Amino acid sequence: MSEELRAEAFDERTEELNEEEQARMRRRRERIRRMKQEKERRMRLLRICRLALPAAAVVFAFCIGALVHVVSVKGAARAERQERGESVGGEERGAQPFEQLSGQISAGDVGAGTQIVHMMDIANQAVSAVLETADEAEPGEAGENQAGEDESGEDKTGEDGTGEDQAVAAGAPAKVYAAHTTAQTASPPDEVNSKYAVFIDLNTGDILAQRDYRTVISPASMTKVLTILVAAEHVEDLDDTFTMTIDITDYSYSNDCSSVGFAVGETVTVRDLFYGTILPSGGDAAVALATYTAGSHAAFVEMMNEKAEALGLSDTAHFTNCVGLYDENHHCTVYDMAMIMEAALDNELCREVLNAHIYTTSATEAHPEGITISNWFLRRIEDKDTGGEVVCAKTGYVVQSDSCAVSYGVDQSGRGYVCATAGAHSPWRCIYDHVALYKQYAQE
Repeated sequence: MSEELRAEAFDERTEELNEEEQARMRRRRERIRRMKQEKERRMRLLRICRLALPAAAVVFAFCIGALVHVVSVKGAARAERQERGESVGGEERGAQPFEQLSGQISAGDVGAGTQIVHMMDIANQAVSAVLETADEAEPGEAGENQAGEDESGEDKTGEDGTGEDQAVAAGAPAKVYAAHTTAQTASPPDEVNSKYAVFIDLNTGDILAQRDYRTVISPASMTKVLTILVAAEHVEDLDDTFTMTIDITDYSYSNDCSSVGFAVGETVTVRDLFYGTILPSGGDAAVALATYTAGSHAAFVEMMNEKAEALGLSDTAHFTNCVGLYDENHHCTVYDMAMIMEAALDNELCREVLNAHIYTTSATEAHPEGITISNWFLRRIEDKDTGGEVVCAKTGYVVQSDSCAVSYGVDQSGRGYVCATAGAHSPWRCIYDHVALYKQYAQE
């Protein structure tokens, strides 16, 4: 085959691949758009529920008050008639005209009636507020695109027609991720070297121990817990593939990131990207996963910040990249990271990835036997005496926060805890800090 024919065939194949990639990107954008619409709908329903509950309480109180009032009026009338020596037989009570009964209401009864009227006004106001919110939540409101169309009106419905299977059932209450200090919240023992720490009982939401847990830090590669959480909520096919680009590998190399070792042009599975992001803390896998999920790294970071806001963490948490590179605008607290870990634990895929000790990527031309990767933290803490077992973990390190980690463990009874620390002077010291915290506070 001549050079011209080979070049022409190469150009045709490149064009086909570009068209396939564009079609795939359109489907991903459509899935993301539908998920965002579903999220907005659930948030509106949640706001309605928050308004409806007080309204229902007021209506219930009104009903009880009205019942008590009627009973008191009848009781007063009965007592007065008994004093006059009249019969209180059932036939006379039933025959008593309403006008006579109302004429027996005392001044105190009138005051009670005024209170009931006031309660009815409050109930009407609350119900009106609910109805106004419900009107705002009606589908098709101004500014919201119809399903399958973008602002230009172009049909962008995904070819596979999927994207809604992972949506939470309509009306299901969203879990609130929060923990609180108590009178029993302690300071970590002196042997814990980390400058920042929080240890939470997931069953009660109690913070059992903390040290400057609300101080803003650089989360380093603990960021990747949020990375896989956001991706897991939007990715549907783990067997789908992604081809590594030189921009992605250069990003990892130029920023001195840890990496899985994927080669330029290597086609890997999405599943490999998830495990590669967590186990060796691969910057190449993280950026590839972000690009696959959202179309670009920048678009994915927007989704990360939206997720942080949905978790109620936006006051102290903000992210500028999916890897954990230091940036003055890339920050959170160890408390924020503990809440992100708890949310990730509720996602089956994230929990599976964070729990893996060793994983081998799929075979490719560049790596015929795959690449074997491992979770450094889990492998080195598994033989330590924590009084139970550390099940999931992610480490991190940047100069600005030293060694840090977030982990999930259980005690001997199966009770779950989340631990997040930052500011340890070495990776090993970080591990021993987690061992000490589990040993001290995760005991029945």
